[in-house]
Amino acid sequence: MLTSPTTITQTRRYVLTEKQVWLLITAMAILLQFSALFVPILEPDGALYAGIAKTMVLKHDYWNLYADGHDWLDKPHFPFWMAALSFRLFGIHTWSYKLPAILFLLMGAAYTYRFARLLYDEKVARWALCILLTAEHLVISNNDVRAEPYLTGLIIAAVYHFYRRGILLGAVFTACAIMTKGVFALVPIGAAIGGQMLFTRNWKELFHLRWMLALLLIALFITPELYALYTQFDLHPEKVVFGHTGVSGLRFFFWDSQFGRFMNTGPIKGAGDPFFFFHTVLWAFLPWSVMLYAAIIIFIKKWKQQREYYCIGAALATFALFSLSRFQLPHYLNIIFPFFAILTTQYILSLQSSAGLKFFRITQYTIIILLAIGVVVIDLLYKPAMHYAWLLLAAALCVLYLLLHYWLDKSTRQAIFYRTVAVSILLNLYLNTILYPDMMQYQSGSAAAAYANAYLPGRSIGLYQANSYAFDFYLKAPVLRADTATPLIFTTREGVSSLQQQGYVCTVVKSFPHFYVSKLDLPFVRKVTRAEVLGERMLVEVKR
Repeated sequence: MLTSPTTITQTRRYVLTEKQVWLLITAMAILLQFSALFVPILEPDGALYAGIAKTMVLKHDYWNLYADGHDWLDKPHFPFWMAALSFRLFGIHTWSYKLPAILFLLMGAAYTYRFARLLYDEKVARWALCILLTAEHLVISNNDVRAEPYLTGLIIAAVYHFYRRGILLGAVFTACAIMTKGVFALVPIGAAIGGQMLFTRNWKELFHLRWMLALLLIALFITPELYALYTQFDLHPEKVVFGHTGVSGLRFFFWDSQFGRFMNTGPIKGAGDPFFFFHTVLWAFLPWSVMLYAAIIIFIKKWKQQREYYCIGAALATFALFSLSRFQLPHYLNIIFPFFAILTTQYILSLQSSAGLKFFRITQYTIIILLAIGVVVIDLLYKPAMHYAWLLLAAALCVLYLLLHYWLDKSTRQAIFYRTVAVSILLNLYLNTILYPDMMQYQSGSAAAAYANAYLPGRSIGLYQANSYAFDFYLKAPVLRADTATPLIFTTREGVSSLQQQGYVCTVVKSFPHFYVSKLDLPFVRKVTRAEVLGERMLVEVKR
């Protein structure tokens, strides 16, 4: 018996194109960057920088930097100017401090895409963008906003425009990068451009007069920073900075804050380990760190056959500089993540042999499984109060499941790639919407300021034997810094005992658990041992 074609029911699996999948995944990765927008700013550095920008706005003074009520000399002005501008436009809030940094980071993502497309093709650009936006420490840094999100955007933007021979814009972005971190910001930019010319032996281009013009423009564009430092410090040698008088802000900017840290001879010292960043990359660039190491090894082995040397030049020169420095912190590497992303993508897409594709598949699925296990273990150990945030994760999980299970062929390279991206998005959504918000109850400074704003509005509060940059930023009243007691103080249990021994009557208004959330350890993460490692800070009424 013949059946009419119209009566035949066929179930067809709808398959999106790779570009459509990329658009959906990229939209989620961009939204991920904003998921920590309302999480309180982490102490110490993030809250310190937010407080400096807040002081700029309150004092209507955008040339001088103050912290703890004193002149502050450490970082240049550009990030503080951007945060202060955001405060002026939107008010002083957590989200208005983080917003400009995230926007600069996304600007860096856009330039990563544009640069990769020029160097290779659109697919490399698309995948490099995904890798960058899901690199673990880049996402974490949106919780702990410092200078690096700004630098990440500025450095890749400068390299892109210099590549396009846009000297003016290249100089502008380079100058802003220098006014964000100092003259060492020239290293990744110079190594990218100079490395390409050296490896290709393009001596004529290397010594072109346009680079002299670029240096002159950069020197011109950093004059606001030089003026600010000169007027705050060089014109006032009587100021005590780092325990000394006669401190030059210009010398610190050009030498002590950069070469002084590198050689450990400046006022701010560290204890460097040459291998620190080798193992830092393993977690900081997850879930792509193994592929990154493989990409660099293969690049070096076949360096004569490579098409471009911008990314390897910027990445290795900066990595080597940081490794040799005596002052090292994990977030330093974020600024070269755009170059890491392009290198990693180019390597993944160059894999042709069955052995190479098998290595990619086994490596990424192993990382996916380990990350999933890690999240489950952390959740079981910490046991956060999930509130309603789980709805966001549940919705994201459903969308990604449909996207990756039904719309991608399981055996393809792109299926492995996008599943890795999806797991990273889910992991960081968990961190930003469930774990970190719950942990912030243990940051006593922000918790105490929120309580004081609600129940003690407008009252000045002194800091006594306890310093908290988060308290300073979040309190909507004057914060007094003195060695003597004030009628209302934020202090420790030891501070209360000290005042009582001096004859004061102390009445505890409210006590707050205390832990530096930026320095997590296992006893804190485990709920059963958390109470053993928590400190205590409190708001106290003080009377004679």
